[in-house]
Amino acid sequence: MFDVAVFGSLFLTLFVIMDPPGIIPIFLALTSGRPAKVQKRMAFQAVCVAFGVIAVFGVLGHQILDYLHVSVPALMIAGGLLLLLIALDLLTGKTDEPQQTKDVNVALVPLGMPLLAGPGAIVSVILAVQKADSVSTQVSVWTAILAIHVVLWLVMRYSLLIIRVIKDGGVVLVTRLAGMMLSAIAVQQIINGITQVVQGS
Repeated sequence: MFDVAVFGSLFLTLFVIMDPPGIIPIFLALTSGRPAKVQKRMAFQAVCVAFGVIAVFGVLGHQILDYLHVSVPALMIAGGLLLLLIALDLLTGKTDEPQQTKDVNVALVPLGMPLLAGPGAIVSVILAVQKADSVSTQVSVWTAILAIHVVLWLVMRYSLLIIRVIKDGGVVLVTRLAGMMLSAIAVQQIINGITQVVQGS
């Protein structure tokens, strides 16, 4: 009742796309200045949001996109623009939002979506679920989806130990680095979306 090859293939694909090691500086930057308890809660919330989005699109992905008349490239470009706005805030050190609102938004947007549950992960899951034509492959696909989210939670949860070492000055440096990385990810996502539009026309 379990297909190891399907599990391994999807897990590795999602690992590359969702990039647990790469999420560390972005998570630390977006949650800096908050109590450790709040940061841990935000890590859990972000993973729950990402899993919820991935699960919904895994089950109803094509129906949702068709109903909204949204193409995958459009989803990629929109996600890239959203990430770019967040990246610019990190690069400039802008923190105008009220603390309470910011706590909620960081866990949901951009951490949960589109950073973790981005267009690449969504499309990969939609295709994997479509190709799963037996109970064993379906179990393997959903186990891989659950496993990568557990890894993401563990990585963000224990990355908080880094803050104790790098102190406030290091947090500022990590924030700027995360902004630069996130802007690069955003631009690449926009380029990929535009490229798909051009190729499809």
